[in-house]
Formats: sequence, C-alpha cells, structure tokens
Amino acid sequence: MEIMGAKKNFVLDTNVILHDHKCIYNFEENDIYIPIIVLEELDKFKKGNDQINFNAREFAREIDLIADNDLFTKGAELGPGRGKLFVVTGEDYPEEISKAFAERIPDHRILATAFNLKNKSKNKTILVTKDINLRMKAKSLGILTEDYISDKVTNMDIFEKEFSTFDSVAPEIIDRLYASQEGIDLDEFDFKSDVEPNECFVLKSNRASVMCRYNPFDGKVKRVEKEKIFGIEPRNAEQAFAINVLMDDEIKLVALTGRSGTGKTLLALAAALQKYEVYKQVLLSRPIVALGNKDLGFLPGDAQEKVSPYMQPLFDNLNVIKHNLSYQGKEVRIMDEMQKNNQLVIEPLAYIRGRSLSETFFIVDEAQNLTPHEVKTIITRAGEGTKVIFTGDIQQIDSPYLDHQSNGLVYMIDRMKGQDIFAHVNLIKGERSYLSELASNLL
Repeated sequence: MEIMGAKKNFVLDTNVILHDHKCIYNFEENDIYIPIIVLEELDKFKKGNDQINFNAREFAREIDLIADNDLFTKGAELGPGRGKLFVVTGEDYPEEISKAFAERIPDHRILATAFNLKNKSKNKTILVTKDINLRMKAKSLGILTEDYISDKVTNMDIFEKEFSTFDSVAPEIIDRLYASQEGIDLDEFDFKSDVEPNECFVLKSNRASVMCRYNPFDGKVKRVEKEKIFGIEPRNAEQAFAINVLMDDEIKLVALTGRSGTGKTLLALAAALQKYEVYKQVLLSRPIVALGNKDLGFLPGDAQEKVSPYMQPLFDNLNVIKHNLSYQGKEVRIMDEMQKNNQLVIEPLAYIRGRSLSETFFIVDEAQNLTPHEVKTIITRAGEGTKVIFTGDIQQIDSPYLDHQSNGLVYMIDRMKGQDIFAHVNLIKGERSYLSELASNLL
C-alpha cells in the first residue's frame, strides 16, 4: 500500500528541460535525477536563437549556481520545501533493457537510469518525458512514467464550444439593448453561470435575439453590432464578436482561436488597418517552425529571403483585404503608405526579442507554436498604448515540444481569463470556402 506523501524520485528527459528550464523547482519535496546523457544532449542545443536554445543555456546557468561536489553523490539541495537534485553518471546498461533495446541511443540510456533507480531505491521512481514513444517504451519495462504537466491546461471546454446562448430573456430587455448603446447593468440579468469580463454571448426571447458583450469597465451588457472594417464584413456571430473586441482600445490583450479558415488572422489584420490613426505601427509576426528539422541557415538567400516563405500567409491576408477594396480607393492608398513608411511591418518573432513596443497594434499569428515562456516574453514587450493579438489553431501544432494542452496560447488564455483587459473569442465556423469547410469537417 502506497504511503500518502511519500517522497518520489523523478527522472527527467531532455525535452522537459528544453520545454521549461525552471522545471527542477516544480516537483515539491521530491528528488530529481538527471542522467548525464541529458546534459550531453542539452549541450547540442545551446547555440541558436530559438526558445529551446535559450532554455538549454538558462538551465546550464541554473545548474551551475546550485552545483557542488555532492551533486553526483549526495545530491544538491534545491531549497526549502524541495528535494535534492542528482546528476547520474556511469550507470550500467541492464540486461533487460539490452534485450529490448540493444542500440544505446540517448533515449535508451535515460531508460536505463530510470530502470536502475527503480530497482535500487525504496522510493517510487517516475520517468518524466514529453516524448509519447519513450513513455510507451518505459511502460513496457514496468517503469512508471508521466508527461510534464506543470503548465498543462486541464479545462479545454472553451476551445471546443462556441459562444454561450441565454434563452428565455424578457423581450423588454432585448428591446432596451436595441434602443440604446449604453447597455444594461449586469445585475439586471439572472444568469445561471458567472459571466467573464468581455465575454460574448447571445440573448434570446420568444420573439427576438441580440448579440452582446459584458463590458467590465462600466459593468454593463452591451449590444454587439455587425461592423464592417476595412472592407471586411463579419459573416457570422463569432466574427462579429471578434471584431468588437479587436476594435475596443480598452482591451489590451486578445486571443482568437479556431481552426483553419475561420478568419482569425484576417479579422485581426483588418482591425489593425482600421485603427491606423490610433496606433503608430501595425506589426504582424509569427514563429518560424522549420521543416524537416532544418533551420533557416539551410535556406538560400539573405535574411529577408530566408524568412519570406514563412511570412507569406500574412501577405496573403493583406491581399485578401486589398481584393475586397477598390484598387483606387482610400483604404488601398493607406495600406501602401503604411508599408512604405514602415507603419505596417511583417517580420519573424525572433526579431522581436529585446524590443519595447509602444503604441503598436501587434498581431502574433500561429501562436499555438509558442511556449508559455515565449508568450510571456512577447506580452512583456508591450509598452504604453500597445494592443497584442494572439491567433492560432490549437489542433495544428508543429513544435515537437508542445501539445494542445501545454502550448503558450492555451496557457495564456487559461491564466488571463477573468482579467478586465483580456478577451478571448473562439471561432467555430469556417468561412474560407465551402470546399475548405467540407475538408475540415470530413478529412
């Protein structure tokens, strides 16, 4: 029978440290074991400008601060209320693992460390890795294993459902919302569940309905109109909600989630252009996830030519907006002048590090490929008068170190929920084309 609160041993895989360089402080009073092969693997990641390279360097500095002669024998103390950190060297490669996995690759050497520790320690030993295949291998050997869940979001309901609908609302309430833009105090509604700040929903009576948003700054529920911005008109309720929060300057942080073709990036860009007189600069960016594990150095051309293919989807959205406008119209001239004067800039996220962005409408596309730490780094770049928009599809993650519960986009939404200056809209219906929507549903 397991003793409640008994100390455990956690063996960490390389990918856990690359995901979170502070991970060794998240295991409470339990002891942490790092196979020496993990340090060797981390050494290969120290050069580079990506987040995993930063994490590898930061972990090396962290372990250097706490390391002493006991690190390899008695373990190094991690602080009050925490266990010890051990680096395991010179481990045997047991016969049981050799039979199953003869090739001594790093993953199998990590398995060997966990297997040996399990057999010689009286404490429960658990291998922590974000590699699903390695977890399967560990289970085949009777080794307990877990994913690293410190920053995983457990409540994923908000990413699967559309906006809330409240039925049986008194008809006179809906009449009042249509009659005035001032809104109605939240206290006048009898909602069965709590309404979050800037939450969008539909109210229905027996004869009418109205789209609304709860404005936390004045405590009122206000009607949301279908507003056309820079030639783009909302095609459904959630797009109207998205435009509403994008156009509200009091909301400084917006997250738009939804599958491909729902209009996330297009709406954010149209709102940015509509606000060209409010913000000094419109900045569009997205993380670069190299294909085939090849970084940008493998591509021909100068720096701009290397990143251009990754930025092309943002240019495509600009072209969609231009296509919806008159080519001789005022809006097209504004777009051309903004690009000429560097008021409308498209560049990779790697170029944002270290900058301070003031009075900027900052759109971060494909944010599901960011880590929680990267999202924090981006938001902390925001100076006075800056609005930050994250868009992404949490089901289309290209990074091997993230999943739909641990990526920076869902982490940020989960932590920011309930804040007055934050709004999240989940887009459900695809509007790119009937073919695109059909493929998204059936394939």
